[in-house]
Amino acid sequence: MTCPPAKVSASIKAGPRPAAPSEVAPSEAAPFETETTPSFGAVRRALVRAHAATLLFGVSGLFGRLCQCSASVLVCGRAGFAVAALALVGLKKGQVPWRGMKSGDIVGLVLTGVLLAAHYVTFFMGIQVGGVAVGTLGFACFPAFTTLFESFAYKERPSSKELLCLGLVTVGLVCTAPSFSLAHDGTAGLLLGVISGLAYALVTIANRRFANHLPSLQTTWWQNVVTAAFLLPFTWWQFAEVRALDWLWIACLGLLCSALAYVIFIDSLVVLKARQAALIITLEPVYAIVAAWIVLGDVPGLRVILGGGLIIGSVLLLNRR
Repeated sequence: MTCPPAKVSASIKAGPRPAAPSEVAPSEAAPFETETTPSFGAVRRALVRAHAATLLFGVSGLFGRLCQCSASVLVCGRAGFAVAALALVGLKKGQVPWRGMKSGDIVGLVLTGVLLAAHYVTFFMGIQVGGVAVGTLGFACFPAFTTLFESFAYKERPSSKELLCLGLVTVGLVCTAPSFSLAHDGTAGLLLGVISGLAYALVTIANRRFANHLPSLQTTWWQNVVTAAFLLPFTWWQFAEVRALDWLWIACLGLLCSALAYVIFIDSLVVLKARQAALIITLEPVYAIVAAWIVLGDVPGLRVILGGGLIIGSVLLLNRR
């Protein structure tokens, strides 16, 4: 579902969640751009890594659908695995994530970590209630929320293109909704996905401040620590009842869809331009829907295809220069 805070483009995911008007899920630091032109082979390998990371981000919804435990237990466990894996990555790179923190940064990371927990819980609730397609497409509108919130937070007037994209996202969500009654599982799942996107947009905007002076790995690690700590008091007694198979899916979410996806995606940003990465991340809902179709037999209906096309198309337009 969501990727790590990465400074990617004028309105894409940040993750577990992102930074400036350029994040990709969900919250990473801005990669430096080399002055020499990368070789064709290097670009090709970077594209493969970026698409592989996007696929891993996308199939997080699939693992969430397969998991039979509650969304809060799933998210708490996933965050725990991600914390351990990212700590090992940081130690290997010589970046100890719990060192060199200022009190002001810790307060901000605690607040965004709680928002990240809300994002993940509502995202996986949407997946479990309404299915992978509608839950993922509901979340996919988060760049539109980011644009809207940034215009208020930084007193930046939205451009005509941004307003057009907001309108297309709205129409896309209306088309995707199977019913206008919240009693319908599909509509409830879509609404939860939208709420998830809203929470992630707030995390993305907040991460703009961190991206200027904190490594993305450190930001992501702290936010996952807060997510796990925040949810643990509400979930600890349920862990004994989690099935062994569910622990496998939770581990996949934490190790593959969070830590591994984070590492290979950030690695690709050394070669790829921010705009290229933003466009690739936009394909996350497509990978999620295709994976659910193949593995679960969830065939997307015409309304989902039409609405999803409008939502994804608006995000592509938003990231186009």
